[in-house]
Amino acid sequence: QVQLVESGGGLVQPGGSLRLSCAVSGSIFSINAPAWYRQKLGEQRELVAVIENSGTTVYADSVKGRFTISRDDAMNTLHLQMDNLKPEDTAVYYCHAFARGNWRDLWGQGTQVTVSS
Repeated sequence: QVQLVESGGGLVQPGGSLRLSCAVSGSIFSINAPAWYRQKLGEQRELVAVIENSGTTVYADSVKGRFTISRDDAMNTLHLQMDNLKPEDTAVYYCHAFARGNWRDLWGQGTQVTVSS
């Protein structure tokens, strides 16, 4: 069974950077459409960025030009580089993908990102 494990969250000042990672147990080719979501306190979970198997990327308008999603197939890892962070980026960030074959939802446990001075 494929599992997703995030790392890299923490506390950063406004304007700073963080890099989140999502390790995929087994092969990254066992999943489809890996993505990052986030959930702010009291709000619904929202899509931040997704990267298709073709390499095509899609970003939420709120993070365009500041966040970059990428995948390292050799390391079976998904990344989210977050630059010029703002207080409104504070949230729990989740890695998500669909299991190849049955399209079952796969979620990581989440990692907290706090942007504050």
